[in-house]
Amino acid sequence: MPFVSKRPKLKLTEEDGAWLQPLSQSRSEAAGRVQRAQILLRYHTGETVSTIATALRTHRPRVERCIAKALELGVRSALQDLPGRGRRPALSAEARAWVVALACQKPKELGYAQELWTTRLLAKHVRKHSSGAGHPSLQRLSRGTVSKILRAQAVQPHKIRYYLEQRDPDFETKMKQVLHVYRQVEIWHRVGVPWELTAVLSYDEKPGIQALENTAPDLPPVPGQHAAVGRDHEYIRHGTLSLLAGIDLERRGLGLGARPPS
Repeated sequence: MPFVSKRPKLKLTEEDGAWLQPLSQSRSEAAGRVQRAQILLRYHTGETVSTIATALRTHRPRVERCIAKALELGVRSALQDLPGRGRRPALSAEARAWVVALACQKPKELGYAQELWTTRLLAKHVRKHSSGAGHPSLQRLSRGTVSKILRAQAVQPHKIRYYLEQRDPDFETKMKQVLHVYRQVEIWHRVGVPWELTAVLSYDEKPGIQALENTAPDLPPVPGQHAAVGRDHEYIRHGTLSLLAGIDLERRGLGLGARPPS
């Protein structure tokens, strides 16, 4: 006597069929969704579970689960993973947040000599203090996992990016005054001010330049032997200098000076 399946038939609406057909042939969708769409379409046409499993090179339990979900929850839900499916993450969200919080502190604040974290140092610190902080799952934390956790939060505690803190409350007023001078010189130039009686200088200085003297002459490059200029590592200190520059805004003349070594 031939086997007769007691599983209900799957009825598809025209809308469901029009949605499943292109999905079953898609090359951009996830492979699991494409396979589930193919399973439902084949089962709808009357193919058995064994025939479908053989044709799609999968096993019967997978086909049966997909069909059962479609019969119970609907076609659209059958193509999605149920909540709680898959392997649970080994590290909780709280444990990951604790690692990120540590990375946002300086190592010196935690008793280390280093100014910045490295993944090796941070992983070592986490493994040592994870149990006391209530995160025993971090006892075997590796450098690679630390990098993944920080990368997911766009945190780079091993790098320094400089910023400009606005400390002068009158900065905008002073800026406007300087720009006004430049604009005023331009207007004077247009109206023909007698420049032999007028001078407007823009002045600045760069202090603290080290005055160093080499103890031996530089060696030139030698083809095939030395690609770069050779310089002796020892030098003589002559204190520091300050570079002074004054620019005549009308004549564009440049005056340079240097303060004696300090």
